[in-house]
Amino acid sequence: MEYTDENLRIMLEKLLEVNPDIQGAAIISVQGLPICFMLAHNTNEELVSAMIAAILTMSEHAVKEFIRGDLKQILIEGNEGIIILSKVGEEFILCKLVRSEASSTLTFRTFNNRRGPPGVKDAAYVE
Repeated sequence: MEYTDENLRIMLEKLLEVNPDIQGAAIISVQGLPICFMLAHNTNEELVSAMIAAILTMSEHAVKEFIRGDLKQILIEGNEGIIILSKVGEEFILCKLVRSEASSTLTFRTFNNRRGPPGVKDAAYVE
């Protein structure tokens, strides 16, 4: 399957549709390039993408340094909500913006996919 902007947009729409606690989502390359965004219109996609890739890289280094195994996901909690970052394959990062009141384990579960780019379709799947 070829992953076009339209395919990725549909996947993110499905993710937002199946879980109302998720307020926004984006797919970013591990190099920090914006791939597909469904966030607020005033979001600086280039800046956010670069920050997310840097956070992921630093977190992976920290997990290895502290001998904690493989990085599964990153949770960043603020007063107004939670940011969940999950690596998808070796090329992509899924970013989810979650309401602070979210308590469902469905919201916080991540999919385990180390197969590579074809796994991006799993971004729309919620366990």
